[in-house]
Amino acid sequence: MRMPPRDQIAVAAALLAPLLVALMLVPFRTHMTSANLALILVVFVVAVAALGSRTAGVLAALSAATWFDFFLTRPYQRFTISHGDDITTTLLLLAVGVAVSQLAAHARSLKLVTITDAAHLARIHETATLVQAGASPYTVVDQVRAQLIEILGLRDCRFEYGTLLGRHPRLEQDGSLTAVRAQGNPEEQVWPGEEIELRASVGGRYLGRFMLQPHPGTTIPPLQTRLVAVSLADHVGAALDTAGPVLDR
Repeated sequence: MRMPPRDQIAVAAALLAPLLVALMLVPFRTHMTSANLALILVVFVVAVAALGSRTAGVLAALSAATWFDFFLTRPYQRFTISHGDDITTTLLLLAVGVAVSQLAAHARSLKLVTITDAAHLARIHETATLVQAGASPYTVVDQVRAQLIEILGLRDCRFEYGTLLGRHPRLEQDGSLTAVRAQGNPEEQVWPGEEIELRASVGGRYLGRFMLQPHPGTTIPPLQTRLVAVSLADHVGAALDTAGPVLDR
């Protein structure tokens, strides 16, 4: 899979920025302590880690430690260090850079989870409100169909009223997939190469099903997203149950 453009920029910055900064600091290396020079490099490592991925942050830390050793410690322009204090500073620069990149990546993950949770909650609330307002089951089905395509990244999705034909991979109530249950973690798998069944039911009573059509070779979404999809399908089941028998359109 191709790296997103933002991560590509961050990786390039991780490799080049510490080198350029170290070169800029060369005229000052005899007037500043090694610790201060290292702190300046750490600032740029933090900037790269905040911009890009964990990988970019670690690369920036490695690059900063390498060019700090080469340009800013004696003997200059050699990958050797003559003073014990400079060795300690180099190791601390590397350790701090890696630690900061991990913290920055974790902070971005928490922000993403918060945003994702809020968006998922809004979808569930919107659909639940529609059902409680007594909207037509067709309206609820159409809305949930569009939501499933969006959150699961599907190529298409259709709904079958009250029919149960064929044996398809199924997205279960617990978010698991029958087709990959025996193959390990679903998050590390791709969608099956056929339609996936997501049932709409109430109290174990089957009322219809969404037939999910993913893009070939795409990764299965996280469990949290799959559970949201199951919850949306349950709202469709509630709408169909309230409306009584529904004929296929």
